[in-house]
Amino acid sequence: MNTNDQIGAGIGLLSMLLYLAIIVLAIAGMWKVFEKAGKPGWAAIVPIYNLIVLIEIVGKPTWWVVLLIIPCVNYIALIWLTNLLSKSFGKSEGFTVGLILLPFVFYPVLGFGDAEYEGPSAAEANTSIV
Repeated sequence: MNTNDQIGAGIGLLSMLLYLAIIVLAIAGMWKVFEKAGKPGWAAIVPIYNLIVLIEIVGKPTWWVVLLIIPCVNYIALIWLTNLLSKSFGKSEGFTVGLILLPFVFYPVLGFGDAEYEGPSAAEANTSIV
C-alpha cells in the first residue's frame, strides 16, 4: 500500500465517521423532540412509525401518512408537517427552513434547547378566533 492509498483510506474513514456523527446527532435531536411532545423517544428511529408519531404530535389525522407515500405530494406534506412541528414548539417559519435544510443542527436545538411543546399546532389552526 503506497502513501496515496493510505491518505485515501484515511480520508474515507474520516468521512464515514463524520457522516455517522451527523446521523447520530440528528437522531438524538429527534428522539428528544418526541420525548418533549410526550411520545416515546424510540419512535424516532422506527421507519414509517416515526411519521405516524410526528403526525400525532402536530395534530393532523393519521391518514396523512397516505400523503407521505404519494410522489411529489410527499414533499409538500413533509414541509407542511415540519412547519407544524416548529409551530408546535413555538418557533417561526425561519426555524422550519432550518429544520428542512440543516436537520442535524436544528433538531438537536429543538430537542435539547429550551423550546417547550405547546401542543399540536394543527389543532389550534382549526379553531376560529372570534
